[in-house]
Amino acid sequence: MSKELSHIDEAGNASMVDVSNKNSTTRTATASGAVLFPQEVFETLAAQDFLGAKGSIIQTAVIAGIQAVKKTSELIPLCHQLNLSKVHIDIQPKDNTLRIVCKVKCTDRTGVEMEALTGVSISALTVYDMCKALSHDILISNIKLEQKTGGKNDFGR
Repeated sequence: MSKELSHIDEAGNASMVDVSNKNSTTRTATASGAVLFPQEVFETLAAQDFLGAKGSIIQTAVIAGIQAVKKTSELIPLCHQLNLSKVHIDIQPKDNTLRIVCKVKCTDRTGVEMEALTGVSISALTVYDMCKALSHDILISNIKLEQKTGGKNDFGR
């Protein structure tokens, strides 16, 4: 089976995929990632219920992630604008880490995996921004697609 890059045309130029002949279906995607803290920093944050001088670290990151999901087509040049029906971001503390999960849903002609990945990425960057005064030794890692449904090829990790 031969696979080709969908965003590169025959001449090797960047090209937005033509989805006009595709059927609109319900599309979902879930992505995840983690923000890993030095133990001392995590313990300090946990003792403060993840409230910083700028407010709730977790809720600010959730809102930033949702905003980013809605702007994915503005951030990633070849993404289509989508009429999103649901965005849910969950951030949970565990073992010196904030684990981020972003679930996105729409009914459209193309999938929402880039939106889910963008939501996780911007949520993680927001956590970093709000916590960097305590340490720059904060690691953003393991951002990945967990599952997608509704397109030609479903995927699950």
